[in-house]
Amino acid sequence: MKIQIINGPNLNLLGKREPGIYGNEGFESFFETLKTKFPEVELFYFQSNVEGEIINKLHEVGFSFDGVVINAGAYTHTSVAIGDAIAAIKTPVVEVHISNVYAREEFRHLSMMAKNCKGIVTGFGMMSYELALQSFML
Repeated sequence: MKIQIINGPNLNLLGKREPGIYGNEGFESFFETLKTKFPEVELFYFQSNVEGEIINKLHEVGFSFDGVVINAGAYTHTSVAIGDAIAAIKTPVVEVHISNVYAREEFRHLSMMAKNCKGIVTGFGMMSYELALQSFML
């Protein structure tokens, strides 16, 4: 099984950025933990602060991978284009968020991607990624 994890803008700063919301661990070290916890899965990781690069990655893996886990960051709430890219591909996508977006500012309550995703995991810290990966094992 091949699963692509995609992180969007500012998630390259995990471990440094607002640790009260996002924790103290960088994603690269957490990614190593995920690979250990899911040895049966071939995991790939991509991060970009650029909307078009995220769309290109979705197009690249969207017909050959078994799943995509995406945390599009703020693009979740603004990018019709990423939502359209998810709708255009065959690979199922799970939207994830480290924080509980529904406990935050009202503008974060809207996802432009959700209707095209298999599901959403939000508010469980980095474990949100683990839960999303487990959903592909069902």
